[in-house]
Amino acid sequence: MTSSEKVAALREEMQKNNVDAFIIYSADPHMSEYLPEEWQERAWLSGFLGSAGFVVITKDKAGLWTDGRYFTQAPIELAGSGIDLFKDGMEGTPNYIDWIISEIPANGKVAVNALATSHANWELLFGKLNAKNITLVDNPLLKYVWKERGEASKNPIYTHPVERAGKSVTDKIAAIRQKMESQEVTVHVISSLDDVAWTLNLRGSDVESNPVFLGYIIITKNDAILFTGLEKMEVDARKQMDEAWVKMMPYEEFYNHLRTIKNEKVLISPNSNQSIFEALKVGNKFIKAAVPGNLMKAQKNDTELEGFRKVMVRDGVAMVKFLYWLTHTAGKEAMNEYSIGQKLKGFRAEGENFVGESFGSIVGYKDNGAIMHYSAKKEGSKEVTNESTILVDSGGQYLEGTTDITRTFALGKASEEFKTNSTLVLQGLIRLSMVRFPKGTRGVQLDAIARLPLWMNAKDFNHGTGHGVGSFMNVHEGPQNIRKDLNPQELLVGMVCSNEPGYYVEGEYGIRHENLIAVRESETTSSGTFYEFETLTFCPFFKDTIAKEILSVEEINWLNDYHRTCQEKLAPHLEGEVKNWFLDMVKPL
Repeated sequence: MTSSEKVAALREEMQKNNVDAFIIYSADPHMSEYLPEEWQERAWLSGFLGSAGFVVITKDKAGLWTDGRYFTQAPIELAGSGIDLFKDGMEGTPNYIDWIISEIPANGKVAVNALATSHANWELLFGKLNAKNITLVDNPLLKYVWKERGEASKNPIYTHPVERAGKSVTDKIAAIRQKMESQEVTVHVISSLDDVAWTLNLRGSDVESNPVFLGYIIITKNDAILFTGLEKMEVDARKQMDEAWVKMMPYEEFYNHLRTIKNEKVLISPNSNQSIFEALKVGNKFIKAAVPGNLMKAQKNDTELEGFRKVMVRDGVAMVKFLYWLTHTAGKEAMNEYSIGQKLKGFRAEGENFVGESFGSIVGYKDNGAIMHYSAKKEGSKEVTNESTILVDSGGQYLEGTTDITRTFALGKASEEFKTNSTLVLQGLIRLSMVRFPKGTRGVQLDAIARLPLWMNAKDFNHGTGHGVGSFMNVHEGPQNIRKDLNPQELLVGMVCSNEPGYYVEGEYGIRHENLIAVRESETTSSGTFYEFETLTFCPFFKDTIAKEILSVEEINWLNDYHRTCQEKLAPHLEGEVKNWFLDMVKPL
């Protein structure tokens, strides 16, 4: 079936159920960003493969709302689907609920799948629709249309030992119970997969590139219960649960168990799915707040930070070998964007404790570099030669940590315009790397520092400057970020973020430079405590695309110091021509 045929089939189900509009969020029952294959409903229906966005289908219209990362990609993937692109956040783009209200009749009916709809979205929808006498219902219509969806994986669940986690399961649950007590709650439900995995020091592979498994946790004053596929639990994982006094029940029993909970004060994230709230709503009081473990997870302990430092050396070595190979082979051997990504994965696989990619590599040659989250297909991806520029954004999952790095460079001769823009982007990265800031600072207050070199030239980029990164966990992690949005979460010691400004010229090229950085304490003065960033990533930047005259003396000194550190960390693990090339790369600017 084509996307347009799938939409037509969905409209038939809508008509049977007297539904005027159906919303397909990009979500699963755990509100994951990256989804198990069987929950990729929006991608299946629309053909749009981005990690963010949702689709609304009415009887005669259809729209996809997504953010600036996908404004170039989405029209390509939506072609022929009959689904229009709505550029979320742009002036003139209607709010999707207001659009629905304007498109369906008074006293109409809107349906969603409550399992894949957050409570926060449900409440917002219900409030605005109810004010217009429009009914909101839970009706998972796609289950009648997508009949060949896959089944949940049977991949094993294994331990993430305390030697790498830095904190035991018992200690984590005790810390969560302390937070529960301070909020005077008696039951806590954890449904987000990374929080489940972090709390129990377990890992899995139910979601591609994310070392998580399908599961829920319920914690009370005296009990902790894990709901998951029990047949998937390895012997050591079962033993770890027994030693931490964590009970285990089948994944399918979760909602039945929820219905047995009565007269309790339940702590639950408003981002949990609506079906959980429906199962608990009779006789219980909700305390809607962030999962306590979410912030604990974001503040990496000393063991986790040391794990990051170790894997960054391994990842840097893989990157240098890859960059040498690509710059010396492009134009001499046949290759394309997809095969380049596979080659990079092969270099990483040579490293100790490599588990897999932390996301599908973004390899964008020429104009494809301007598609911010471009994904090269195995069939039909662009051939790569030594004629233009290329953007490579990639990362690895290692048992000790997670990496995410972007380098943009020329395989041929770069234009002066490209060099200028590339330097402005690099200048932004350097300035953010150098900044010191007072305790209590939010990411939004630092975002402008990375954008300023571009802003001063009337240029900008349409994505965040930084996202949180997990410790052998999801490559995108909250609650902190560095972006224009007014996120109230302050940056705290131990938080790991990306530092990735960019610039994109649609139809020509894209530029993004990215390192990972960790918040650490700098000093305390009469003005208070100040923090700074430790740069974790070790991989050189290409000097032949740097316009030195744009950089200040301090910025040049930072770059030279960074390359000196790269040499100290990586050179002992390189040899031969690769090492000679690398040593030339890290010579002072």
